Amino acid sequence: MADLHRDKHVLPELTTRIAGLTVRTLTAAHTDAYYALIDRNREHLTRHGDYQALAASDHETAHAELLDDPHPSLRCGVFLHSALIGRVDLVAVNPPKFGLGYWLDHEATGQGYATAACRTLIEYGATVLGATDVFAGVTHGNDRSGAVLTRLGFKVAEVFETYTRYHRALVITGPSSPRPAHTSPTDGEAGPNRPA
Repeated sequence: MADLHRDKHVLPELTTRIAGLTVRTLTAAHTDAYYALIDRNREHLTRHGDYQALAASDHETAHAELLDDPHPSLRCGVFLHSALIGRVDLVAVNPPKFGLGYWLDHEATGQGYATAACRTLIEYGATVLGATDVFAGVTHGNDRSGAVLTRLGFKVAEVFETYTRYHRALVITGPSSPRPAHTSPTDGEAGPNRPA
């Protein structure tokens, strides 16, 4: 099944457990909406010290980023009723091990959107890409982002000077054949997170 992603280079639109909330590939066609999202969230993105380069982006830089093919990583937009409200990435660090990064518009936090979007992309990674492990880093002080990861079944793996690394194993091993581990159905608040 991992060959499907490699061959098509296209992530299908993924529906989440929240009505109207979807995850799909973020491309150069989304540049204007993506830049507007960055522009209105500069303070929100940097309040914990991360996303400095993204917050400093101008329209040209945002466009260039979206022109770059991230394959085999996934760069996705989080859309609510077709409006871009955030971003979630599954980064092919060392497949089948992936990193998770995400952030939402400051006005979209606290609704469970980050949890739902991350859950959907993680499940896609496990079933289609064959991901076995996902890591994420959260800057100290960003408790809301840490709570998202906890709801998704991540555990603290290591604590560094400025951030905490979280880990989640996606494969359950045992007497039956390995299968993707499923996340709990609980949704909650969201906030920016530091890419692993």
